[in-house]
Amino acid sequence: MADTTGHPTDTQVSTTPTPRKSSWKYIGPGIVVAATGVGAGDLVATLIAGSNFGYTLLWAAVIGCLVKISLAEAAGRWHLSTGRTLFDGWASLGRWTTWFFVVYAVVWGFVYGAAAMSSSALPLQALFPGVLDLEWWGVACGLVGLVFVWFNKYEVFEKVMTVLVGVMFVVTVYLAVRVTPNLPDALAGLLPVLPDENDSILNTLGLIGGVGGTITLAAYGYWVNAKGWTNTGWMKVMRLDNRVAYATTGIFVIAMLFVGAELLHSANIAIASGDKGLIQLSDILEQEYGSATAKFFLIGFFATSFTSLIGVWHGVSLMFADFVARYRTADTAKGEEVASGARERSWPFRAYLLWLTFPPIVLLFQGQPFRLIILYGVLGAAFLPFLAGTLIWLLNSSRTPAQWRNGPVSNAMLAIAGLLFLVLCVKQIWDQPWSEFF
Repeated sequence: MADTTGHPTDTQVSTTPTPRKSSWKYIGPGIVVAATGVGAGDLVATLIAGSNFGYTLLWAAVIGCLVKISLAEAAGRWHLSTGRTLFDGWASLGRWTTWFFVVYAVVWGFVYGAAAMSSSALPLQALFPGVLDLEWWGVACGLVGLVFVWFNKYEVFEKVMTVLVGVMFVVTVYLAVRVTPNLPDALAGLLPVLPDENDSILNTLGLIGGVGGTITLAAYGYWVNAKGWTNTGWMKVMRLDNRVAYATTGIFVIAMLFVGAELLHSANIAIASGDKGLIQLSDILEQEYGSATAKFFLIGFFATSFTSLIGVWHGVSLMFADFVARYRTADTAKGEEVASGARERSWPFRAYLLWLTFPPIVLLFQGQPFRLIILYGVLGAAFLPFLAGTLIWLLNSSRTPAQWRNGPVSNAMLAIAGLLFLVLCVKQIWDQPWSEFF
């Protein structure tokens, strides 16, 4: 994607060793954000879109990737241009941002922990039937994620994520080729046409908004710093890295839409929403192409779910540690501190890791409290409008050096993203059963 600031990018002089030009060898945080952002739920949503509408909404999936590129680029640009972390920027806007983040981190993390463990457990239970109950597979996944993130720094974390992304890539592309996509119909799906059905606009907006990431978009800047990129000399590299991230995301999403369009839509087969829809897909693949293909898909399903688990375990814990450090000292939170690895060794980082792992285990065995699920849904829907709005605010103010403030293209993309997510947020809040809540 082109420079979205509208300003030159090669006049900044760095005071620390930085690359002379962007290069593929530096790619890393983008792979992490792509792997974390695309979870099993995203794949199911895309499958259902393909099942219901064929290739009609392919264009919406592409636009979703472009919107997320703009958000992640803005987050990364803030970190590199100011030398400050995103939470430090939020704190400068007022205490309300701190309260929003704290409530979000506590409620969202509690429910997400259970959802991530359950999602990772489903393919393992299908691959190894009769070994463990679903709940205990979930506990095992959570504990493995905890131990892995606790004892490893960003470098090892990135390498493991890259391997798992490779598995995801091979599996999804294999399935897309296996179902023999209708390429003329797929190309026609790039034309912006709405399905001729009720709520088609909201379904389309939902697909655009659901492509790859929520809070992981905010975590991208932290992974950029953890990689050692802390100044504007890395700006070109960050932008290349970000484009790779959402090109990868686009391939995952488009491949699964192909599968939905060819395997499900053509045969008029419906699958359930949620992670269990992928187990149904595994059964369909076994009937159509044999057990080897089904097992291969389940391995990809596990890679998709587990990368989201350890990605959130690492990225959101890093953000929480930054919040605590900023709150305790009231000093400027700098990217160099994230790059040093100090955040990953801090007690707030590990405390939030424990919060993501152990309290949610209760939900695996007892079910999820009704009111908590409603709050989880509302907070999750509100985060991306919050992110888009605050990035517009920060990157058009004196908090950002003039050279790196938003240009017209970036402002337009962030405004579109903010409006899109605001509409989806209002719909999510409206659809909640509030009468049962009180």
